[in-house]
Amino acid sequence: MKTLVLPRFPRLIALLSALALGGALAAPPADGGPPNPNAAEAPKAAASQPAPAGLQRFLQQQGWIGPPAEGDGGGQADESTWLSGVRDGAGALVRKAMGFLGVPYVRGGNNSEQGFDCSGFTRYVFEHSLGFVLPRRADEQAQSDRLLSIDRAELKPGDLVFFNTMRRTFSHVGIYLGDGKFIHAPRAGAVVRVEDMRDAYWSRRFTGARRAQQPES
Repeated sequence: MKTLVLPRFPRLIALLSALALGGALAAPPADGGPPNPNAAEAPKAAASQPAPAGLQRFLQQQGWIGPPAEGDGGGQADESTWLSGVRDGAGALVRKAMGFLGVPYVRGGNNSEQGFDCSGFTRYVFEHSLGFVLPRRADEQAQSDRLLSIDRAELKPGDLVFFNTMRRTFSHVGIYLGDGKFIHAPRAGAVVRVEDMRDAYWSRRFTGARRAQQPES
């Protein structure tokens, strides 16, 4: 039986809580350039729980977060902001998504036991946090009349973000976390992880965003 890397949601919440008590994050080490989704690594063996100041570095070492975007000065205050947002204000959908950090990418995958592809990941998170069933494919999700099209400047945590990664509009999808970060299932050989939309690779491939319409009370 194939062993999958399962998410450690309770531990993640503990780490985010520690962040709130511990203050700003330490700047990450330089790693030679922006993230490339074709070079994503599987998570390494988890170390003992890090100090709050090392949370961002810990997430990077696990392969669960990409390096900071070019020109953001190491991202110290920025990382503190978005991680605190995940803990405090982003809601059940984003917390649900963060619980799957480290789950392997599997083409056609629909759950954490099997693994996820990009649209299987977003579909599962939306269904199991909001009860909102998205279409299966990324392009179908982008074209759903149940989702509102929004500008990049209007992005809020929990919005769907779409990219052209296969020379096709809306060929990839992830979930926006705040402060330019999004979580997604990148490609075969990689795991669910966080990336920075301001990185040149993702910025030039961004093709739109969508928001779930809240049911009327």
